[in-house]
Amino acid sequence: MSVRVRYAPSPTGLQHIGGVRTALFTYFFARSCGGTFILRIEDTDRERFYEEALRDIYDTFSWLGIEWDEGPDKGGAYGPYFQSERKDLYREYAEKLVEKGTAYRCYCTQERLAALRETQSSLGGETGYDRHCRSLSVEERSEYEEQHIDSVIRLAVPAEGETRFHDELLGDISRRNSEINPDPVLLKSDGFPTYHLANVVDDHLMKITHVFRAQEYIPSVPLYTIMYDALGWEEPKYCHLPMVMGPDGHKLSKRHGSTSIREFREKGYLPEAIINYVTLLGWSYDGVREFFSLGELKKLFSIEKLNKASATFDYKKLEWFNGNYIRKKSHEEMKSLLMPYLTGEKLVGDPPTREEMKVIDGMIPLVHERLKVLSEITGLVGFLFREVEISDYRQLIPKRLDREKTMLVLKENLRLLEGFRERSDEENENRFREAASGCGVKLGDFLLPLRISITGSTVSPPLFESLRLLKSEVASGRVEKALHMIEAAGEKE
Repeated sequence: MSVRVRYAPSPTGLQHIGGVRTALFTYFFARSCGGTFILRIEDTDRERFYEEALRDIYDTFSWLGIEWDEGPDKGGAYGPYFQSERKDLYREYAEKLVEKGTAYRCYCTQERLAALRETQSSLGGETGYDRHCRSLSVEERSEYEEQHIDSVIRLAVPAEGETRFHDELLGDISRRNSEINPDPVLLKSDGFPTYHLANVVDDHLMKITHVFRAQEYIPSVPLYTIMYDALGWEEPKYCHLPMVMGPDGHKLSKRHGSTSIREFREKGYLPEAIINYVTLLGWSYDGVREFFSLGELKKLFSIEKLNKASATFDYKKLEWFNGNYIRKKSHEEMKSLLMPYLTGEKLVGDPPTREEMKVIDGMIPLVHERLKVLSEITGLVGFLFREVEISDYRQLIPKRLDREKTMLVLKENLRLLEGFRERSDEENENRFREAASGCGVKLGDFLLPLRISITGSTVSPPLFESLRLLKSEVASGRVEKALHMIEAAGEKE
């Protein structure tokens, strides 16, 4: 059997972690089996459809390096690959289900359905369609038709018995028909299908052999099984993936943090890190190995190594993966990756000047080992390109020093900055140590006021290396400014 699988996103929102994981598992399965990976756009929800969401689908997978074999932009023998362009097919098969008695026309108005829901809710019972139109006589149906009342087509779910299907990960699953969503709509009055009908028709006509989806969608499979049986079609093999949960044990959502790939991309996560980490949310090669390239995952992925239990999304773990992949980048790669953040924050020109490029080349080795996400760069190196602002003079005073001692330390630091760039690193370190000892303070307390004066923060790239990237007059000017701030504060007290 030739494997054919699909990823079928709905362009009603940005691509999120859960959907992308489904896409990755589907893609890796196809590649590991030498099969075909298809992109199908489920755009029948016209009220929620928007172009930006469609573009985001293409942009996301282009950025991740995931390519499909058939799809809207590539064509294929089983198109069209936009569901909105397949309306006639859905109507044809909906009518066939009506002919077979597995579906029926429903003429209930929105007002009646709203009143039904309200009544059911007030009684505290389950809500759902009451199958009012399922038992209409031929005469009653004719009367509705003669009045040209809009109708939908509903699936006639058996009221008794059970429906069974097999899942490649979870095994045999059965549901009592009485517990299945009663008679859902298959074809809406505007001629557009609901997800259930379009899903079945397209999977069959596109010869889909395996379907990967999240376990939260298991309740809808009996509906598909009923339709497949009625139409005499072979059902694809299902693989329902474990849920992706937030740290609190609830389904991952925006309340936990970023969830869309666009957000992660803007923050400076690398595609390699996203692919690697997301693939480990529910899949494990040997329980030990953590790092995999895209090429390796195409070869190693298998359903047998999927986990049944839900996976927890750990933002810190993703940061750790990202940091590891950042450190694998070359100097030139880092320059290319960081430039959009530097120009975007207007720290450097677009393009940078020759002088700015010298600073950029010098700073990359200082931050390469520190970055967890690329967007951190602007906070780390902003002081190299623009003036720093210190809001309170007390920031400059170490806990173990007072105002007068800090002023003495800063004056010593100012003296040592003279000729700093001409001296070797070893000589500078020795001079600063000797000066700290002469002031009777620890080296950390001696350097802290200097660090804050120069960078505006207690956390920065290595101080001495950073000073080499600043013009001497800029560094000295900042220390003088800090001194004046402390002096002015003392006069007011």
